Order: sequence, then C-alpha cells, then structure tokens
Amino acid sequence: MRILLIGEFSRLHNSLKEGLIELGHEVYIVGNGDGFKNYPVDYSTKAFWCETKIGTFIRKSIHKIFKIDIIKIEFGIRFYFHLDKLKNFDIVQLINEAPIQTLPFLERFLLKKIFKNNKKIVLLCCGVDYLVAQHLIEKKERYSIMNPYFEKSKNIKEYQFILDYLKPSSKKTHDFVYENINGVIASDIDYVNPIKNQSNYLGLIPNPINTSKIDFIENKINDTISIFLGINKGTYHSKGIAFFEKTLEVLKQKYPDKIEIIVAKNLPYNEYISLYNKAHIVLDQVYAFDQGYNALEAMAKGKVVFTGAEKEFEAYYNLSKKVAVNALPNVDYLVAELSFLIENPDEIIAIGKRTRTFIEKEHDYLKVSKKYLMTWQK
Repeated sequence: MRILLIGEFSRLHNSLKEGLIELGHEVYIVGNGDGFKNYPVDYSTKAFWCETKIGTFIRKSIHKIFKIDIIKIEFGIRFYFHLDKLKNFDIVQLINEAPIQTLPFLERFLLKKIFKNNKKIVLLCCGVDYLVAQHLIEKKERYSIMNPYFEKSKNIKEYQFILDYLKPSSKKTHDFVYENINGVIASDIDYVNPIKNQSNYLGLIPNPINTSKIDFIENKINDTISIFLGINKGTYHSKGIAFFEKTLEVLKQKYPDKIEIIVAKNLPYNEYISLYNKAHIVLDQVYAFDQGYNALEAMAKGKVVFTGAEKEFEAYYNLSKKVAVNALPNVDYLVAELSFLIENPDEIIAIGKRTRTFIEKEHDYLKVSKKYLMTWQK
C-alpha cells in the first residue's frame, strides 16, 4: 500500500513508517518537524522564513498587534506546494485534527484537497484536539494536565493552545474532519475516554517503538544513581515539572553523595536522547494515566521512568509487576518512591529488565504496524 502520514509531534509517525516499510509498504511523512525537536520528514513544511532574523522580528510585531502568528501561514503555504505529491494514497493518517498547524480556514482548505485526492482517511488521537480539550475542561477525569490551570492560574499561557481547540473555528475544523474520516484511533489510555463514544472509533493501538534501533542498557549501579529530568518550557506546567524540581531539591539534601542529577532544557530530540542515556531513572510527567512517547523510548532502554502508570494502564495490559513508576502531583509521594529506589538499587535493575520486556511485547514497531494495517483494512 501507499501510505501518507501527515504531521509528527513525537516520533510516533517515524517509528510507524519504519515498521510499515519493513513490512513492504511505501510510506511518506509530511510535516514541519515540530520546532526545535526537528523530527525527520519526507516533505518538509518547516517555516524557514519566519525563523530568519527579519522574519522573527516581523512575526513578533504582527503577533503583538494582531494576535496572529504568521508562522502558521508559512506552514500552510509550504504544505500547499507539496499537494501535487500528496495524491493517490491508499491510506492517509492525520496525527491530529489540525496536522498542518496552519490557520483554521487554511487548514480546512488544504485538508479538503487531501480528502478529495486520496482513498481512506484515518485520524489519530494522540494529543489535544477538540474532543480531548472538551473532556479536560469538563473535568471528566480524577486529574489531568489541566490541574495547574484549574488550581493555580487561569492565565498560564501554556494552556492557551488547549483553549484554542474550543474556539468556534477549531470546532468547525473538528466537524469537517470527522465528516470525512473513515475512523479515529487512540494511541494510549489517556485518549480513549474522550473519543470512545464516537461512531467511527476504531480502538486503541499502542505507540510503536522501534526496538531494533534502541539498545537495552542494563542498569549498572556503582557509587551513584543518575536521575534525569527533561524540561520543555512549553509543557512545564502540564507535565508537572515543578513537582519533580521540588522533589530533586529534597533528594539533593537527603542523598548528597548517592545521586547525580541531570537536567536538560528545550533540546533537539537527538541531544535530549544522548543526555539521558546514562541515567538510571527518568522523570517524565505526573498528570497522565499512560505513557507518552518519550517515556516509552526511555523504558525501551531499560530506564525506570516516573510517568503515567495508573491502575487503568495496569488493568489494560494485565500487569502484575511494575514496569514504570506511577508519578503523581505530590512531592512527598515522589520523594518516597525515589528514596525507595535509591536505597534499593536492585529494584532499579529489576524494573529496567521488566520494562524492556513490556515494550517488546506491547509496543514493538512491527507488531504495532501490523495492528495499524489490520485496523485500516477493516
């Protein structure tokens, strides 16, 4: 089959592409690389002009006056010039409802071209979209990434992109997409509840991890235990980074000679990965029920990851032993969980081994790619 994957925010589509190619299919990705993360794509819509000095100056000036980010226009224009190459695919999969990341009216115009010139269209729910935003704002779960918004300050800029999905223009895009897709897939448990009642819901397919490219690194612990915290300022509140920072301050005082702390901020994907390779423990996020892509890649390497690993996750995969530490927005709890591991390093080794086995069983890119093919063919 000829398969087109539109958008890339986490390496999900790249790993899926690798699996599908291995299985004999022709696959292309179109996208902007997601900013500083710079994920590889086949057809780039990266906004080069808006990132020049003069482009940045004009962009900031227009945004200050008109509240319009012209980088979105450049994404749309660059996508438009690829349209001739984006035809006659058997399957087109959208990474979310607005995968081109342009202005809403231009998003619909370009997606209309895609829908018209291709066969089956499938939507992924693997991040925030209209239904997820609505689910979050209505407090349907016992906690969520919106907790800081509700609890501390409704003026946190980080949450504006979620609120934007609730605007009439975004709702219009949502309706247009759902009228034209053949089905929608959830990538993890966090996205099941918002979409499970949709008539075209196709189920959950776990994130694909290319285990052939990720070596398992058995945790060898000598004098110190290394703890890694990656920070992206755009998700600082929604990932609960402040809880991890406060926890690490406590641990520095409690175990000054037993731990090494590595903190990375806003790094490209490859630099980010190279920094956490020597860590035994990775601190990911506190507001999730299941793991996102960064957590899964760290787990594939045998890291002990503090992330979403709630009872719903354990039940879905029928787990009897811990493969990740369920992180919660509670400093005392995090200190206790980390202290236990620091004082019982054999548990770090044991969890690391179980983690790799879990990834190979449930997230291997070839197994997951086959699930996508079966679902698309329904």
